[in-house]
Amino acid sequence: MYGRTRDGLRDERREGRPDRWGSTPAGAPGRLRAAAAAHWPVLPVLATVALVCVPAGTGPAPAPGTAGTGATAADAASGLLVLCCALSALRTRSRPLDRTAVVVLAVPAAAFALSAVTARDPVAALPGLVRLLQVFVLVPAALVLVLRSRRCARLVLAALVAVALVQGAVGVHQYLTGTGASYQGENIRAVGTFGPLDVMGMSSAVSCGVVAALALGLAPPPGTSRRLRTAALASSAVLLVPLALSFSRGAWLSTAVAGTAVLFLAGTRTALRTLAALLLVVLLAVSPAAGALLADGTGTGGGQLARRAGSITEVADAPDSSVTDRYTLWAASVAMWRADPVTGVGPRGFAGHRDTHASLALSSASDTAGAGQDFHRQPLLSPHNMYLLVLAEQGLAGATAVLGGWAALLVLGVRRLRRARAVGPGPGGGPGGDRGTDCGLAAVGLLVLHLTDFLYADIGGPSTVLTAVAFGLAAWWALAPGRATRAVRGGGEPAGTGADAR
Repeated sequence: MYGRTRDGLRDERREGRPDRWGSTPAGAPGRLRAAAAAHWPVLPVLATVALVCVPAGTGPAPAPGTAGTGATAADAASGLLVLCCALSALRTRSRPLDRTAVVVLAVPAAAFALSAVTARDPVAALPGLVRLLQVFVLVPAALVLVLRSRRCARLVLAALVAVALVQGAVGVHQYLTGTGASYQGENIRAVGTFGPLDVMGMSSAVSCGVVAALALGLAPPPGTSRRLRTAALASSAVLLVPLALSFSRGAWLSTAVAGTAVLFLAGTRTALRTLAALLLVVLLAVSPAAGALLADGTGTGGGQLARRAGSITEVADAPDSSVTDRYTLWAASVAMWRADPVTGVGPRGFAGHRDTHASLALSSASDTAGAGQDFHRQPLLSPHNMYLLVLAEQGLAGATAVLGGWAALLVLGVRRLRRARAVGPGPGGGPGGDRGTDCGLAAVGLLVLHLTDFLYADIGGPSTVLTAVAFGLAAWWALAPGRATRAVRGGGEPAGTGADAR
């Protein structure tokens, strides 16, 4: 019988016959090549996520009105991803998207184009049109095509967690060493590698990591080791520290909403147990000892963090200057929409029409400094509310198309997640097999995260590609059900589909 003795086993492998482990001399390289062939399309997605960590420039501050408008390495990688998908679709002459996916993704694209064509300066609106298509149409469509299985989606989620951990580590170091962005006269605001001109960048990356890690830890696929599950949950908890040190109230609220949604979608009992444990952690965090630790011995940092948290409830009674500016910008957005109610002022038209519609309460710019940058007055060129920005720049037609598409992704994603949870675990854990519940939780959670964050922020800056990837994961889960519930065989091909995963 094969494999009885060491000599016999050696002879069998030399002859190329299978041993007791079912492998051949070329088995390992063959499996490696098969795995590479199955996963190479996702490499541009991983590169897009990883290149977000490329540090922002530390030279002189950019000229007013130009900050954050240049393309980054991550943008270039996302463009390469879209180009590869387009070339592949042309080469295979296939119909890569079904009717539902075409409608959900094409209708917003048509609305964006209509707004750009009807803008007062269509040429000036062209860069804004490209950006909107990149974030909400092209990159999401590309992810629907390249994510051939749940394993590919998990690689992207792992990349989001890794980027969040890197950015969070940089942010904590900035807080502890006083090398972060300026906040209330102190260089303690954690901004990661994004710099003070994009103070929301690190909080956006860390928020995505928190949601992705929480989903991977709450509903791991059958056969996942306990260490990996513990590592995922621990990563989600650890990332709350740099999130707090970002001093971003909007990121705190959106992460709390998305995390709560993920918990309850994973199961009511799990949600209640986790929320109870989280409440205990919060009580410990507000203790005098924790406050002294956050203050880093100076008595300043912890106080600033506490005051920032307390200001969340003061947005109506005694708002600070940043909140006052935001209210003024929101009112200006509504005024722009009333002036052009159907198609709006056009992509990136808000900045040019701001002074015409804003009141004198607007300070027009905010002070930025620290984290390697000199003092700079950063113009307020957007309303910091994505819904109002879409309404002002795309009008009622664009807002209906875009918000309708987002609502469709959310409804379809939640419906598919409930079906996956109803089937249950399977071989190796029940009749249903690995249904990708973790991927569904992460996709829906990331969508809820951004839809909530859009109440306080909009797109812009180097971290915008993470928003595109998040919407891409949500679109893959909601619009590509065959791939979202598809396992990958050991040979690298999607189960039940043959070599063509499309």
